Amino acid sequence: MTELSQYTSLRVGGPATKIVQVSTEAQIIAAIEEAGDTPILIMGGGTNVLIADKGFEGTVIRISNNSVQAEVDACSGATLTIGAGEDWDVFVQTTIASGFAGLETLSGIPGTVGASPIQNIGAYGHEVSEFITRVRTYDRQEKAVKTFTNSECQFSYRNSLFKSHPGRYVVLDVQFQIRRGEFSDPITYLELAKKLGVQPGDKAPVVATREAVLALRASKGMLLSTEDHDSWSAGSFFTNPIISQQAADALPNAAPKWPLNDGRVKISAAWLIENAGMHKGDEVGGARISTKHVLALTNSGDATAADIAELAKRARDHVKEIFGITLEAEVNLIGIEI
Repeated sequence: MTELSQYTSLRVGGPATKIVQVSTEAQIIAAIEEAGDTPILIMGGGTNVLIADKGFEGTVIRISNNSVQAEVDACSGATLTIGAGEDWDVFVQTTIASGFAGLETLSGIPGTVGASPIQNIGAYGHEVSEFITRVRTYDRQEKAVKTFTNSECQFSYRNSLFKSHPGRYVVLDVQFQIRRGEFSDPITYLELAKKLGVQPGDKAPVVATREAVLALRASKGMLLSTEDHDSWSAGSFFTNPIISQQAADALPNAAPKWPLNDGRVKISAAWLIENAGMHKGDEVGGARISTKHVLALTNSGDATAADIAELAKRARDHVKEIFGITLEAEVNLIGIEI
């Protein structure tokens, strides 16, 4: 049986009962219907998942449909409908090369277009939900194609309707609205502004912004490389916790805090981990915290899923003990718990 470790960025994961490769919408729906009520696991790039060493008892459907439909206005911009299997960063790079702006701060995020609305991916001050106009899915419960407008997707920080109903909706394609332009939106993320040599709130050339984002991600081990084991990760393993103002006030002043419109505060998960006694390079078996960034749990070469889960558990437990905050996994856990 084929080991799923061949298809994941963490290079771990046991066998699946069945693996199906699909490249068209009709094939996607047929594979889902053939699976019936048995468990299915939709995989695109395999970059945001930790699969148990025992594997997956069900059908793994690997989606590679990358159809593109475009309606371009010479002045205002473009409406792009992209197949779920398209590589996310290839899509971003293509929009920039075609003279469009908006997605540049989301450069370098691994995975596929179909996964982007599920997680509501984001980086450096922007989220994909800002650009999505609709998401077409196959509803396994209703056994029908269902389309969601942006508001119906119920987007929030690293969350969506699709993530809240795991296994029900399979994304077929995503529609984006992006604008023409050579300059980014105002750069609000301080680290990126410093990298670009601009003041927070200033705009920057789109191409330069993409290059700066890629450089920052590379410096944190967040760009996948087959040669660099320090990048064999699933990106940020934990989300930044959102807590009450009272709980935030109880943290040291040095803790990075980002006030939200609803009165709550977002806290840096990386800061919590580092200040709870975990360090870059800490290891459990073959699992290691990246030497570049504590939010990236990596496979140093011979890690098992159990190793990575145990390392994640240690980080979570340290933060809970020191700060009373429970970190939530951003990575999808399949057949394994922390």
